[in-house]
Amino acid sequence: MVKKEMIAMLLAGGQGSRLGVLTTRMAKPAVPFGARYRIIDFPLSNCINSGIDTVGVLTQYQPLRLNTHIGIGIPWDLDRNVGGVTVLPPFERNINTDWYTGTANAIYQNIEYMESFNPDYVLILSGDHIYKMDYEVMLDFHKKKKAAVTLAVMPVPMEEASRFGIVVADESKRITEFQEKPEKPSSNLASMGIYIFSWKILREALVANSEQPNLDFGKHVIPYCYEEHKNIFAYEFNSYWKDVGTLYSYWEANMELIDIIPEFNLYEEYWKIFTESQAVPPTYVGSNAYVERVITGERTGIYGRVYGSVIGCDVRIGEGTEIYDSIIMNGARIGKNCHLERAIVAEDAVIGDNVRLGIGDEKENDTRPDIYNHGLVTIGERSLIPDGVSIGKNSVVAGKCTAKDFPNRILPSGSTLIRGGEKR
Repeated sequence: MVKKEMIAMLLAGGQGSRLGVLTTRMAKPAVPFGARYRIIDFPLSNCINSGIDTVGVLTQYQPLRLNTHIGIGIPWDLDRNVGGVTVLPPFERNINTDWYTGTANAIYQNIEYMESFNPDYVLILSGDHIYKMDYEVMLDFHKKKKAAVTLAVMPVPMEEASRFGIVVADESKRITEFQEKPEKPSSNLASMGIYIFSWKILREALVANSEQPNLDFGKHVIPYCYEEHKNIFAYEFNSYWKDVGTLYSYWEANMELIDIIPEFNLYEEYWKIFTESQAVPPTYVGSNAYVERVITGERTGIYGRVYGSVIGCDVRIGEGTEIYDSIIMNGARIGKNCHLERAIVAEDAVIGDNVRLGIGDEKENDTRPDIYNHGLVTIGERSLIPDGVSIGKNSVVAGKCTAKDFPNRILPSGSTLIRGGEKR
């Protein structure tokens, strides 16, 4: 039997419904980020930078894009004969066949995979956060405390603590209390959804709770470990960490990358972020174009003026177009003489000539104000926006649209226009 000190299990099956039309065709961890990356690149890069060479990636919702991106793990040096990266979708068994029904249920269904490496420790990760963390340092903390379970936590402003799962810890960092989104929190230490378990204890907890519906770490496994073993500790993390689970937080995290001195640096030599890449031409900026505070991917052509934006790979931006504070994803085509402001344009979308995105006053979105807000305008993947139309703020458009979809060539602020069976 192969022996590994610590393996990682990366939960990457979530739909990410709060990202709206961005996750119609892909799981949230596959969504592009920072011009040339995808969200899952960050935990995978953290693993290899931390010396973890065995990672199980648990997929479920719309896995094709994610599976294609991960491949056999070459970009992250995870194409190993022993270990490496393994995609773990749900599969049919003789009995108890089921989809993954909770975070811990997904891990439970892959006990045999974990046992095959006979690990001392198992690291549980989410595939939808942006951060850099040395998991080896967290493991050293876990060993020093002789912990059954170690939770990564980070301080948050006390006025925001009610939005998170909160832990209360004593001076030794031993956790004494858990509070799930408390109205009156007793602490500002928020759980990051990153756990290190001693393997025998994780296995015991999963088996003991296996009949729980929607088996979950926060609701079932960790409380069980707390009752049975007590020695659960909080590892405090004080660097950049961003949950990009909403459209606004996703847009905000991208915009933070283009600060003159960004809080989160994508290009540090000592902690590289790896991704799938191809030998392609660099970005071309036309002689009459202008860019200011912009990051771009490869093979992009910019012929207009772009300010404070994140532009993906293989994008074309036409002459006379002006783009402000926007995210333009891979393969998108932006026509001539357009004006885009606080726009999110998903992959392979086509924006016609003389189109204006993000105009007018803000109005609440008419279908999902909880998703489409903060003045953003969102264009779904492979959408087509015809020439000469204007789309207001807090709006969402997805699908192949024609001029008939835009009375007077205007879609007012707060509108939802979904065509061709797209999801909201």
